[in-house]
Amino acid sequence: MKGYWIKVYGCQMNERDGEIIAGLLEDAGYFKAPAMEEADIVILHTCCVREKAENKVYGRLGQLARLKSKKPDLIIAVGGCMTQQPGAAEKMREKAPHVDLIYGTHNLHELPELLKKVEQERRPVAVVWEKEGPVVEGLPLRRTHKAKALVTISYGCNNFCTYCIVPYVRGRERSRRPEDIIKEIKALVADGVLEVMLLGQNVNSYGKDLEDGIDFGWLLERVNAIQGLKRIRYMTSHPRDFTFKLVETISRLDKVCEHVHLPVQAGSNRVLELMNRGYTREHYLELVEVLRRHIPGVSITTDLIVGFPGETEEDFQDTLSLVEQVQFDNAFTFMFSPRKGTVAASLPEQVPLEVKKERLYRLMEVQNRISRAKNEALVGQEMEVLVDGPSETDPKNLSGRTRTNKLVIFPGPEELTGKLVKVKITQAQTFLLKGEVVS
Repeated sequence: MKGYWIKVYGCQMNERDGEIIAGLLEDAGYFKAPAMEEADIVILHTCCVREKAENKVYGRLGQLARLKSKKPDLIIAVGGCMTQQPGAAEKMREKAPHVDLIYGTHNLHELPELLKKVEQERRPVAVVWEKEGPVVEGLPLRRTHKAKALVTISYGCNNFCTYCIVPYVRGRERSRRPEDIIKEIKALVADGVLEVMLLGQNVNSYGKDLEDGIDFGWLLERVNAIQGLKRIRYMTSHPRDFTFKLVETISRLDKVCEHVHLPVQAGSNRVLELMNRGYTREHYLELVEVLRRHIPGVSITTDLIVGFPGETEEDFQDTLSLVEQVQFDNAFTFMFSPRKGTVAASLPEQVPLEVKKERLYRLMEVQNRISRAKNEALVGQEMEVLVDGPSETDPKNLSGRTRTNKLVIFPGPEELTGKLVKVKITQAQTFLLKGEVVS
Protein backbone atom coordinates (compact mmCIF):
# COMPACT_ATOMS: atom_id res chain seq x y z
CA MET A 1 0.00 0.00 0.00
CA LYS A 2 1.12 3.52 -0.74
CA GLY A 3 0.43 6.68 1.21
CA TYR A 4 -1.02 9.89 -0.24
CA TRP A 5 -0.89 13.50 0.97
CA ILE A 6 -3.15 16.22 -0.43
CA LYS A 7 -2.73 20.00 -0.27
CA VAL A 8 -5.85 21.92 -1.30
CA TYR A 9 -5.70 25.60 -2.27
CA GLY A 10 -8.61 28.01 -2.66
CA CYS A 11 -12.36 27.81 -2.19
CA GLN A 12 -14.84 25.39 -0.63
CA MET A 13 -15.42 23.88 -4.07
CA ASN A 14 -11.78 22.83 -4.06
CA GLU A 15 -12.13 21.54 -0.49
CA ARG A 16 -14.95 19.33 -1.72
CA ASP A 17 -12.73 18.18 -4.61
CA GLY A 18 -10.07 17.31 -2.03
CA GLU A 19 -12.53 15.07 -0.18
CA ILE A 20 -13.38 13.31 -3.46
CA ILE A 21 -9.68 12.84 -4.28
CA ALA A 22 -9.16 11.22 -0.88
CA GLY A 23 -12.17 8.98 -1.43
CA LEU A 24 -11.03 7.93 -4.90
CA LEU A 25 -7.52 7.11 -3.67
CA GLU A 26 -8.64 5.17 -0.61
CA ASP A 27 -11.06 3.17 -2.72
CA ALA A 28 -8.11 2.41 -5.01
CA GLY A 29 -6.08 1.03 -2.08
CA TYR A 30 -4.03 4.05 -0.99
CA PHE A 31 -3.91 5.32 2.61
CA LYS A 32 -3.57 8.82 4.03
CA ALA A 33 0.04 9.55 4.99
CA PRO A 34 0.61 11.42 8.27
CA ALA A 35 2.89 14.01 6.60
CA MET A 36 4.00 15.12 3.15
CA GLU A 37 7.53 13.83 3.77
CA GLU A 38 6.17 10.33 4.45
CA ALA A 39 3.91 10.12 1.39
CA ASP A 40 4.45 8.12 -1.79
CA ILE A 41 2.08 10.36 -3.72
CA VAL A 42 1.71 14.13 -3.18
CA ILE A 43 -1.23 15.89 -4.81
CA LEU A 44 -1.57 19.67 -5.08
CA HIS A 45 -5.15 20.67 -5.96
CA THR A 46 -4.81 24.25 -7.07
CA CYS A 47 -6.56 27.62 -7.33
CA CYS A 48 -5.91 30.37 -9.89
CA VAL A 49 -8.33 33.13 -8.86
CA ARG A 50 -5.38 35.31 -7.85
CA GLU A 51 -1.70 35.33 -8.77
CA LYS A 52 -0.76 34.80 -5.12
CA ALA A 53 -2.43 31.37 -5.16
CA GLU A 54 -0.34 30.29 -8.16
CA ASN A 55 2.87 31.56 -6.53
CA LYS A 56 2.14 29.41 -3.47
CA VAL A 57 1.87 26.31 -5.68
CA TYR A 58 5.22 26.95 -7.37
CA GLY A 59 6.77 27.58 -3.95
CA ARG A 60 5.52 24.19 -2.77
CA LEU A 61 6.76 22.55 -5.97
CA GLY A 62 10.24 23.89 -5.22
CA GLN A 63 10.05 22.19 -1.83
CA LEU A 64 8.86 18.97 -3.48
CA ALA A 65 11.77 19.02 -5.94
CA ARG A 66 14.15 18.76 -2.99
CA LEU A 67 12.04 15.97 -1.47
CA LYS A 68 12.00 14.05 -4.75
CA SER A 69 15.80 14.23 -5.01
CA LYS A 70 15.84 12.21 -1.75
CA LYS A 71 12.86 10.00 -2.75
CA PRO A 72 13.13 9.38 -6.53
CA ASP A 73 10.01 7.17 -6.55
CA LEU A 74 7.83 9.96 -5.13
CA ILE A 75 4.92 10.78 -7.46
CA ILE A 76 3.90 14.45 -7.64
CA ALA A 77 0.49 15.32 -9.12
CA VAL A 78 -0.87 18.81 -9.75
CA GLY A 79 -4.44 19.54 -10.81
CA GLY A 80 -7.45 21.81 -10.42
CA CYS A 81 -8.15 25.31 -11.68
CA MET A 82 -4.55 26.39 -12.20
CA THR A 83 -3.74 23.52 -14.60
CA GLN A 84 -7.05 23.95 -16.46
CA GLN A 85 -5.91 27.30 -17.91
CA PRO A 86 -4.77 27.21 -21.57
CA GLY A 87 -1.03 26.65 -21.75
CA ALA A 88 -0.71 26.00 -18.00
CA ALA A 89 0.36 22.35 -18.36
CA GLU A 90 3.16 23.29 -20.77
CA LYS A 91 4.31 26.10 -18.47
CA MET A 92 4.37 23.73 -15.49
CA ARG A 93 6.37 21.11 -17.37
CA GLU A 94 8.93 23.79 -18.16
CA LYS A 95 9.10 25.35 -14.67
CA ALA A 96 8.65 22.10 -12.68
CA PRO A 97 9.82 19.10 -14.77
CA HIS A 98 9.72 16.92 -11.65
CA VAL A 99 5.88 16.91 -11.71
CA ASP A 100 4.69 13.43 -12.75
CA LEU A 101 0.98 14.02 -13.33
CA ILE A 102 -1.08 17.02 -14.46
CA TYR A 103 -4.90 16.82 -14.52
CA GLY A 104 -7.67 19.42 -14.83
CA THR A 105 -10.97 20.29 -13.17
CA HIS A 106 -13.13 18.25 -15.56
CA ASN A 107 -11.39 14.86 -15.27
CA LEU A 108 -10.91 14.60 -11.52
CA HIS A 109 -12.70 11.22 -11.53
CA GLU A 110 -9.90 9.78 -13.72
CA LEU A 111 -7.22 10.36 -11.07
CA PRO A 112 -6.71 6.72 -9.90
CA GLU A 113 -6.32 5.52 -13.51
CA LEU A 114 -3.92 8.35 -14.32
CA LEU A 115 -1.80 7.58 -11.26
CA LYS A 116 -1.70 3.92 -12.24
CA LYS A 117 -0.48 4.95 -15.69
CA VAL A 118 2.32 7.01 -14.14
CA GLU A 119 3.32 4.10 -11.88
CA GLN A 120 3.31 1.56 -14.72
CA GLU A 121 4.95 3.63 -17.44
CA ARG A 122 7.28 5.65 -15.17
CA ARG A 123 6.91 8.76 -17.30
CA PRO A 124 5.14 12.11 -16.84
CA VAL A 125 1.45 12.18 -17.81
CA ALA A 126 -0.70 15.24 -18.56
CA VAL A 127 -4.44 14.85 -19.25
CA VAL A 128 -6.53 18.03 -19.14
CA TRP A 129 -9.95 17.96 -20.79
CA GLU A 130 -10.58 21.10 -22.83
CA LYS A 131 -14.34 21.05 -22.17
CA GLU A 132 -16.53 19.98 -19.29
CA GLY A 133 -18.37 16.65 -19.56
CA PRO A 134 -21.62 15.55 -17.90
CA VAL A 135 -21.90 15.61 -14.11
CA VAL A 136 -20.38 12.42 -12.65
CA GLU A 137 -22.39 11.09 -9.72
CA GLY A 138 -21.54 8.51 -7.08
CA LEU A 139 -17.90 9.43 -6.53
CA PRO A 140 -16.55 8.31 -3.14
CA LEU A 141 -15.29 10.88 -0.65
CA ARG A 142 -13.65 11.12 2.76
CA ARG A 143 -15.14 13.97 4.77
CA THR A 144 -12.99 16.37 6.75
CA HIS A 145 -15.57 17.07 9.48
CA LYS A 146 -17.72 14.77 11.61
CA ALA A 147 -20.90 16.82 11.76
CA LYS A 148 -20.52 19.16 8.75
CA ALA A 149 -20.47 18.35 5.06
CA LEU A 150 -19.92 20.15 1.77
CA VAL A 151 -22.48 19.26 -0.91
CA THR A 152 -22.04 20.52 -4.46
CA ILE A 153 -25.32 21.45 -6.16
CA SER A 154 -23.93 22.92 -9.38
CA TYR A 155 -20.71 23.17 -11.33
CA GLY A 156 -19.33 25.97 -13.49
CA CYS A 157 -20.43 29.54 -14.05
CA ASN A 158 -22.16 31.51 -16.81
CA ASN A 159 -21.58 35.03 -15.48
CA PHE A 160 -18.23 36.02 -17.03
CA CYS A 161 -17.35 38.84 -14.66
CA THR A 162 -14.50 40.56 -16.48
CA TYR A 163 -11.92 39.92 -13.73
CA CYS A 164 -12.79 36.25 -13.11
CA ILE A 165 -11.10 33.15 -14.50
CA VAL A 166 -13.65 30.69 -13.04
CA PRO A 167 -15.92 30.26 -16.13
CA TYR A 168 -12.83 29.40 -18.19
CA VAL A 169 -11.50 26.76 -15.79
CA ARG A 170 -14.74 25.36 -14.30
CA GLY A 171 -16.80 25.41 -17.49
CA ARG A 172 -20.43 26.29 -18.12
CA GLU A 173 -23.07 26.01 -15.44
CA ARG A 174 -24.42 22.50 -14.81
CA SER A 175 -26.93 21.70 -12.06
CA ARG A 176 -27.00 18.35 -10.32
CA ARG A 177 -30.31 16.51 -10.34
CA PRO A 178 -32.26 17.35 -7.14
CA GLU A 179 -32.91 13.68 -6.36
CA ASP A 180 -29.15 13.03 -6.34
CA ILE A 181 -28.57 15.96 -3.98
CA ILE A 182 -31.36 14.88 -1.60
CA LYS A 183 -30.13 11.27 -1.62
CA GLU A 184 -26.60 12.41 -0.76
CA ILE A 185 -27.75 14.66 2.10
CA LYS A 186 -30.00 11.94 3.58
CA ALA A 187 -27.01 9.56 3.60
CA LEU A 188 -24.87 12.23 5.27
CA VAL A 189 -27.49 12.82 7.98
CA ALA A 190 -27.68 9.06 8.59
CA ASP A 191 -23.89 9.22 9.11
CA GLY A 192 -24.20 11.90 11.80
CA VAL A 193 -24.03 15.14 9.79
CA LEU A 194 -25.96 18.05 11.33
CA GLU A 195 -24.99 20.83 8.90
CA VAL A 196 -24.60 20.94 5.13
CA MET A 197 -23.05 23.67 3.00
CA LEU A 198 -24.63 23.75 -0.47
CA LEU A 199 -21.95 24.74 -2.97
CA GLY A 200 -22.04 26.37 -6.37
CA GLN A 201 -20.18 29.15 -8.13
CA ASN A 202 -23.61 30.85 -8.12
CA VAL A 203 -26.13 28.89 -6.05
CA ASN A 204 -28.92 31.36 -6.89
CA SER A 205 -28.97 30.21 -10.52
CA TYR A 206 -29.35 26.53 -9.58
CA GLY A 207 -31.90 24.76 -11.76
CA LYS A 208 -31.85 27.13 -14.75
CA ASP A 209 -30.69 24.22 -16.91
CA LEU A 210 -33.32 21.84 -15.45
CA GLU A 211 -37.04 21.58 -16.08
CA ASP A 212 -39.50 24.34 -15.16
CA GLY A 213 -40.23 24.88 -11.50
CA ILE A 214 -36.88 23.74 -10.11
CA ASP A 215 -34.82 26.59 -8.69
CA PHE A 216 -32.68 27.24 -5.64
CA GLY A 217 -35.64 28.12 -3.40
CA TRP A 218 -37.39 24.92 -4.47
CA LEU A 219 -34.27 22.92 -3.57
CA LEU A 220 -33.88 24.64 -0.19
CA GLU A 221 -37.45 23.70 0.74
CA ARG A 222 -36.76 20.03 0.02
CA VAL A 223 -33.45 20.01 1.89
CA ASN A 224 -35.11 21.79 4.84
CA ALA A 225 -37.62 18.91 5.08
CA ILE A 226 -34.92 16.25 5.65
CA GLN A 227 -35.37 14.84 9.16
CA GLY A 228 -32.33 14.98 11.43
CA LEU A 229 -30.63 17.81 9.56
CA LYS A 230 -30.17 20.88 11.80
CA ARG A 231 -28.47 23.53 9.64
CA ILE A 232 -28.28 24.56 5.99
CA ARG A 233 -25.69 26.98 4.59
CA TYR A 234 -25.03 27.95 0.98
CA MET A 235 -22.24 29.63 -0.98
CA THR A 236 -21.81 31.63 -3.12
CA SER A 237 -24.72 33.95 -3.90
CA HIS A 238 -24.69 36.40 -6.81
CA PRO A 239 -26.63 39.61 -6.04
CA ARG A 240 -28.04 39.72 -9.57
CA ASP A 241 -29.85 36.38 -9.12
CA PHE A 242 -30.81 36.75 -5.44
CA THR A 243 -34.51 37.42 -5.95
CA PHE A 244 -36.85 38.90 -3.35
CA LYS A 245 -38.92 35.70 -3.72
CA LEU A 246 -35.85 33.70 -2.62
CA VAL A 247 -35.44 35.98 0.43
CA GLU A 248 -39.05 35.23 1.41
CA THR A 249 -38.48 31.48 0.99
CA ILE A 250 -35.33 31.52 3.12
CA SER A 251 -37.05 33.57 5.84
CA ARG A 252 -39.56 30.77 6.57
CA LEU A 253 -37.15 27.82 6.45
CA ASP A 254 -36.02 27.11 10.02
CA LYS A 255 -32.86 25.16 9.13
CA VAL A 256 -31.38 27.76 6.78
CA CYS A 257 -28.77 29.69 8.76
CA GLU A 258 -29.03 33.45 9.21
CA HIS A 259 -25.89 34.16 7.21
CA VAL A 260 -25.64 35.41 3.63
CA HIS A 261 -22.32 35.75 1.83
CA LEU A 262 -23.15 38.34 -0.83
CA PRO A 263 -20.11 39.50 -2.83
CA VAL A 264 -20.53 43.13 -3.92
CA GLN A 265 -16.94 43.60 -5.22
CA ALA A 266 -17.26 47.41 -5.58
CA GLY A 267 -19.47 50.31 -4.53
CA SER A 268 -19.19 52.32 -7.73
CA ASN A 269 -21.75 51.77 -10.48
CA ARG A 270 -19.13 52.64 -13.08
CA VAL A 271 -16.78 49.96 -11.78
CA LEU A 272 -19.59 47.43 -11.35
CA GLU A 273 -20.45 47.92 -15.03
CA LEU A 274 -16.81 47.48 -16.04
CA MET A 275 -16.78 44.29 -13.98
CA ASN A 276 -19.93 43.03 -15.77
CA ARG A 277 -21.60 42.32 -12.43
CA GLY A 278 -25.12 42.89 -13.73
CA TYR A 279 -26.48 44.98 -10.85
CA THR A 280 -26.15 48.50 -9.49
CA ARG A 281 -25.16 49.84 -6.11
CA GLU A 282 -28.81 50.81 -5.55
CA HIS A 283 -30.07 47.28 -6.29
CA TYR A 284 -27.51 45.80 -3.90
CA LEU A 285 -28.50 48.17 -1.09
CA GLU A 286 -32.17 47.38 -1.65
CA LEU A 287 -31.42 43.65 -1.48
CA VAL A 288 -29.56 44.12 1.82
CA GLU A 289 -32.51 46.06 3.22
CA VAL A 290 -34.94 43.30 2.17
CA LEU A 291 -32.71 40.61 3.72
CA ARG A 292 -32.54 42.46 7.03
CA ARG A 293 -36.28 43.13 7.05
CA HIS A 294 -37.22 39.49 6.42
CA ILE A 295 -34.43 37.72 8.34
CA PRO A 296 -33.92 39.33 11.77
CA GLY A 297 -30.32 39.22 12.98
CA VAL A 298 -28.97 38.11 9.60
CA SER A 299 -25.19 38.26 9.23
CA ILE A 300 -24.05 39.61 5.87
CA THR A 301 -20.50 39.11 4.61
CA THR A 302 -18.99 40.09 1.27
CA ASP A 303 -16.03 40.15 -1.12
CA LEU A 304 -14.42 43.44 -2.19
CA ILE A 305 -11.82 44.21 -4.87
CA VAL A 306 -9.75 47.40 -4.85
CA GLY A 307 -7.70 48.74 -7.73
CA PHE A 308 -9.83 47.40 -10.59
CA PRO A 309 -8.56 48.91 -13.89
CA GLY A 310 -9.75 52.49 -14.19
CA GLU A 311 -10.85 52.76 -10.53
CA THR A 312 -10.49 56.39 -9.46
CA GLU A 313 -10.28 57.76 -5.94
CA GLU A 314 -13.94 58.78 -6.33
CA ASP A 315 -14.87 55.19 -7.26
CA PHE A 316 -12.96 53.92 -4.24
CA GLN A 317 -14.76 56.40 -2.00
CA ASP A 318 -18.04 54.90 -3.30
CA THR A 319 -16.84 51.51 -2.06
CA LEU A 320 -15.92 52.92 1.35
CA SER A 321 -19.30 54.63 1.68
CA LEU A 322 -21.13 51.41 0.73
CA VAL A 323 -19.18 49.50 3.40
CA GLU A 324 -20.13 52.15 5.97
CA GLN A 325 -23.77 52.05 4.87
CA VAL A 326 -24.20 48.26 4.81
CA GLN A 327 -22.15 47.52 7.96
CA PHE A 328 -20.96 44.07 6.86
CA ASP A 329 -20.18 41.57 9.58
CA ASN A 330 -17.01 40.67 7.72
CA ALA A 331 -15.45 41.17 4.31
CA PHE A 332 -12.80 39.38 2.29
CA THR A 333 -10.77 42.15 0.70
CA PHE A 334 -8.41 41.81 -2.26
CA MET A 335 -6.26 43.85 -4.59
CA PHE A 336 -7.18 43.36 -8.25
CA SER A 337 -5.05 40.56 -9.69
CA PRO A 338 -5.01 40.37 -13.53
CA ARG A 339 -5.75 36.87 -14.79
CA LYS A 340 -4.54 35.95 -18.28
CA GLY A 341 -7.47 35.34 -20.62
CA THR A 342 -9.94 37.59 -18.80
CA VAL A 343 -11.23 40.89 -20.20
CA ALA A 344 -9.96 42.94 -17.24
CA ALA A 345 -6.36 41.79 -17.73
CA SER A 346 -6.13 43.80 -20.95
CA LEU A 347 -8.15 46.86 -19.89
CA PRO A 348 -6.37 50.24 -19.98
CA GLU A 349 -5.69 52.33 -16.88
CA GLN A 350 -4.26 49.53 -14.73
CA VAL A 351 -3.95 50.89 -11.19
CA PRO A 352 -0.35 51.04 -9.81
CA LEU A 353 0.50 48.51 -7.12
CA GLU A 354 1.30 51.20 -4.52
CA VAL A 355 -2.16 52.73 -5.00
CA LYS A 356 -3.85 49.32 -4.71
CA LYS A 357 -1.96 48.57 -1.50
CA GLU A 358 -2.86 51.93 0.02
CA ARG A 359 -6.56 51.54 -0.85
CA LEU A 360 -6.63 47.99 0.51
CA TYR A 361 -5.19 49.20 3.80
CA ARG A 362 -7.79 51.97 4.09
CA LEU A 363 -10.62 49.57 3.25
CA MET A 364 -9.46 46.97 5.80
CA GLU A 365 -9.18 49.67 8.46
CA VAL A 366 -12.84 50.65 7.94
CA GLN A 367 -14.14 47.08 7.77
CA ASN A 368 -12.14 45.87 10.78
CA ARG A 369 -13.63 48.68 12.87
CA ILE A 370 -17.14 47.64 11.80
CA SER A 371 -16.46 43.92 12.38
CA ARG A 372 -15.13 44.64 15.87
CA ALA A 373 -18.19 46.74 16.78
CA LYS A 374 -20.55 44.07 15.42
CA ASN A 375 -18.87 41.42 17.55
CA GLU A 376 -18.75 43.58 20.68
CA ALA A 377 -22.54 43.99 20.45
CA LEU A 378 -22.83 40.20 20.98
CA VAL A 379 -21.07 40.12 24.36
CA GLY A 380 -23.45 38.77 26.99
CA GLN A 381 -25.63 36.90 24.48
CA GLU A 382 -26.11 33.13 24.45
CA MET A 383 -25.59 31.62 20.99
CA GLU A 384 -25.94 28.14 19.53
CA VAL A 385 -22.56 26.80 18.37
CA LEU A 386 -21.78 23.69 16.34
CA VAL A 387 -18.46 22.45 17.75
CA ASP A 388 -15.75 21.72 15.16
CA GLY A 389 -13.21 20.43 17.69
CA PRO A 390 -10.00 21.84 19.18
CA SER A 391 -9.16 25.35 17.94
CA GLU A 392 -6.42 25.41 15.30
CA THR A 393 -4.82 28.45 16.92
CA ASP A 394 -5.52 27.51 20.54
CA PRO A 395 -5.75 23.68 20.86
CA LYS A 396 -6.48 23.90 24.62
CA ASN A 397 -9.89 25.33 23.70
CA LEU A 398 -12.68 24.27 21.38
CA SER A 399 -13.95 26.21 18.38
CA GLY A 400 -17.18 26.28 16.44
CA ARG A 401 -19.57 28.43 14.45
CA THR A 402 -22.82 30.16 15.31
CA ARG A 403 -25.75 30.07 12.89
CA THR A 404 -24.60 33.53 11.77
CA ASN A 405 -21.17 32.02 10.98
CA LYS A 406 -19.30 33.73 13.82
CA LEU A 407 -16.21 31.84 14.98
CA VAL A 408 -16.37 31.15 18.74
CA ILE A 409 -13.50 29.90 20.95
CA PHE A 410 -14.35 28.42 24.37
CA PRO A 411 -13.09 25.89 26.93
CA GLY A 412 -14.70 22.47 27.01
CA PRO A 413 -14.10 18.71 26.65
CA GLU A 414 -13.21 17.35 23.22
CA GLU A 415 -16.24 15.04 23.49
CA LEU A 416 -18.38 18.06 22.51
CA THR A 417 -16.98 17.87 18.97
CA GLY A 418 -19.82 17.50 16.49
CA LYS A 419 -22.47 18.65 18.97
CA LEU A 420 -24.65 21.75 19.22
CA VAL A 421 -24.06 23.67 22.45
CA LYS A 422 -25.14 26.97 23.97
CA VAL A 423 -22.25 29.37 24.53
CA LYS A 424 -22.41 32.67 26.39
CA ILE A 425 -20.23 35.27 24.67
CA THR A 426 -17.81 36.86 27.16
CA GLN A 427 -15.30 38.60 24.91
CA ALA A 428 -15.17 40.01 21.37
CA GLN A 429 -12.28 40.41 18.96
CA THR A 430 -12.28 41.61 15.36
CA PHE A 431 -12.47 38.15 13.80
CA LEU A 432 -13.73 35.90 16.57
CA LEU A 433 -15.72 35.64 19.79
CA LYS A 434 -14.79 33.98 23.08
CA GLY A 435 -17.22 32.43 25.49
CA GLU A 436 -18.19 29.68 27.91
CA VAL A 437 -20.59 26.76 27.61
CA VAL A 438 -23.83 27.30 29.49
CA SER A 439 -25.58 24.03 28.59
